[in-house]
Amino acid sequence: MANRRLSDVSDTVPEVGTPEPTARPTGRDPHRHRIHPAWGVAAVTFLALLGAAAFRSTPSVLIEPLHQEFGWTVGTISAALSVNLALFGLTAPFAAALMERFGIRRVVSGALLLVAIGSGLTVFMTASWQLILLWGVVVGLGTGSMAMALVATVVGRWFVARRGLVSGLLTAASAAGQLVFLPLIAWIATSSGWRPAALTTSLVALGVVPLVLLLMRDRPSDVDVLPYGGTPADVTDPLRSGAARIAVDALRTAARVPTFWLLIGGFFICGATTAGLVQSHFVPAAHDHGMPATTAAGLLALVGVFDLVGTVGSGWLTDRVDARVLLGIYYAGRGVSLAVLPPLFGTDLQASMLAFVIFYGLDWVATVPPTLALTRQVFGAKAPVVFGWIFAAHQIGAAFAALVAGLIRDALGSYDLAWYGGAVLCVLAAIMSISIRTARRSADQPGTPAR
Repeated sequence: MANRRLSDVSDTVPEVGTPEPTARPTGRDPHRHRIHPAWGVAAVTFLALLGAAAFRSTPSVLIEPLHQEFGWTVGTISAALSVNLALFGLTAPFAAALMERFGIRRVVSGALLLVAIGSGLTVFMTASWQLILLWGVVVGLGTGSMAMALVATVVGRWFVARRGLVSGLLTAASAAGQLVFLPLIAWIATSSGWRPAALTTSLVALGVVPLVLLLMRDRPSDVDVLPYGGTPADVTDPLRSGAARIAVDALRTAARVPTFWLLIGGFFICGATTAGLVQSHFVPAAHDHGMPATTAAGLLALVGVFDLVGTVGSGWLTDRVDARVLLGIYYAGRGVSLAVLPPLFGTDLQASMLAFVIFYGLDWVATVPPTLALTRQVFGAKAPVVFGWIFAAHQIGAAFAALVAGLIRDALGSYDLAWYGGAVLCVLAAIMSISIRTARRSADQPGTPAR
């Protein structure tokens, strides 16, 4: 029998003379694809996030070179990082809406180009406002147009089964990018200067664009299949209204749900204690205690190694364990590790610091799969855009912590107060996570929990 297209599949053969009913796709020939196309889309998405992560690994190792060349304070450089992190998050809900309106492939390609342009032009800057414009605004918009909004969109459209696992795998792409690029960027910056390091990140982001254009597909219907593990009921139609209206409407709906604010509060603290504190300031903090920048960068890269394990494992657990319990454990453990960090810094690498790096790596973004699962449970088809707003809180938290930690360092000559403050915030996040009430989405009113 010839292979059938998805739109031609029917559970029964119509009687002669009976017009075939018009219906949404109901299945596909299982022999057409040995591997479901969803896995190919997930692989390309992983590469896109990997390319964007090249820049994400750059700022922490360039703070000291920029300070030495231009005389800018750590607070000034941290301000640029803060703008980047804030826009990285605030762009997310609109990026998710743009993906609904114009497709994943166009948005991701444009975002990678922005990252490449912004990072490449930094080699010509001579003033701090240019750093804020390029590092902060241009690259912030580019990276924000992918990140977690892309993860939520791809997982929501292409997968029904294995959603937790796939969200963990894609979230781990950023960690893998840090693993691949951070030691390389640190070595280039140390041996050749920060400008070749910036150009390297630009070329990496640019190199992923052809892969996205050639291999990315927007929806399962583009290749005539159903979502992986899904049924026709899981097929959603694209939203055709304006991106801004989609994003704002999703926010209005979500704001009426208490779970939304608890997830936002937890993710604000998540961003503050990962990208804001550790990713942005671990290397300069270690340098303050006499540790070479390349060694500190290697430790931060090691965080990325264990984050791959932790995030994928968290995705697996999210398919099986109460997401609220997982979040509570993750945040509490992170708080304890930050509280014990300051005495671990030193000129030599000790086993205690390695233990911190391993634990923090396992916990780094393990919060994403359970947070995404709770968002899907409550908000249904609107979950990618709503999660964009939740992720915006993550990056606002990161921006806040990046700036405050830099100011604390300038004022006190030490980062210790920043680490202890992060520990206290993590305890608060654990309490908020456990306080989330289980809610089931109403079938006719997405975003409204059943009573």
